[in-house]
Amino acid sequence: MTNDIFKPDETTQDVENPERRKLLKCSAWAGAGVLWMLSGGIPKAFALDAAGKLPAGVVLDGNFHFVQISDSHIGFNKEANPEPIKTLQEAIGKINAFPVKPSLILHTGDITHLSKPAEFDTAAEILKALPATVHYVPGEHDTLDEGGGKLFLERYGKGTKGTGWYSFDDHGVHFIALINVLNFKQGQMTSLGDEQLKWLADDLRSVKTSTPIVVFAHIPLWTVYEPWGWGTQDGDQALALLRKYGSVTILNGHIHQVIQKVEGNITFHTARGTAYPQPAPGAAPSPGPMKVPADQLRSYLGITDVVTVQGDHPLALVNSTLS
Repeated sequence: MTNDIFKPDETTQDVENPERRKLLKCSAWAGAGVLWMLSGGIPKAFALDAAGKLPAGVVLDGNFHFVQISDSHIGFNKEANPEPIKTLQEAIGKINAFPVKPSLILHTGDITHLSKPAEFDTAAEILKALPATVHYVPGEHDTLDEGGGKLFLERYGKGTKGTGWYSFDDHGVHFIALINVLNFKQGQMTSLGDEQLKWLADDLRSVKTSTPIVVFAHIPLWTVYEPWGWGTQDGDQALALLRKYGSVTILNGHIHQVIQKVEGNITFHTARGTAYPQPAPGAAPSPGPMKVPADQLRSYLGITDVVTVQGDHPLALVNSTLS
């Protein structure tokens, strides 16, 4: 197993299975975002131009694609971004401007900042403008109410299992929503818990190994930076259940920045938030809202578009900033 975190300007190979897949991370993170597509067995990153357009010959139109948004933090009012409502609206405007309507939206948590009813109400009104059905998981900021997430479940928990986990299928892709924030303590790793892991094993029994799988949760299932609690304590148990599948994409929020990693057939991806940036792992005394010059803020915020790729391959990822 490799624990390399993929960052701009790095190139690497999957030493576990070099014949099956060579991994290339292109230094193409300039502009409005990045598109990951498979070419000759190699996932390549293509830079979007300043207008958010793809290079000639790269087309999204005929593919099933969906969008991930995360960490809206409605109710946040600190200096790092005193207008999180406005930047969420800008993110939604960017999604609505796509040439092809996404099939669905995933929100990977921290819809609100303090789990207040008014914050949930405001977020719900804004998110109505999205062009497709939204599927949610909570962030730790959505579970601060006295019921420990009761307000979130009242709004978004219909048809879910346990404390809010669920799965569904769309366009041949199996989606799995996991909850890993209910035991959150600052600076400590969270967990999924035995009941949820048992449910996951049961859910996967009916899924063919050739079926693309997308797992989404708030906190990364892999350990990004343990001293800050950026990881899930029993995430490896979930990953062990997923390794036999040909294409697994795991989407998370929480850390408010794009970090990607590939282990065999599993692609890990953390998303930018729409509210405020956080420091890179270990680059500050602690995590938290990071103030940047006002004219640079939107380059730290953004959304992720995910596109299916035919065959036994990772899905393509487009990271777009709000700048």
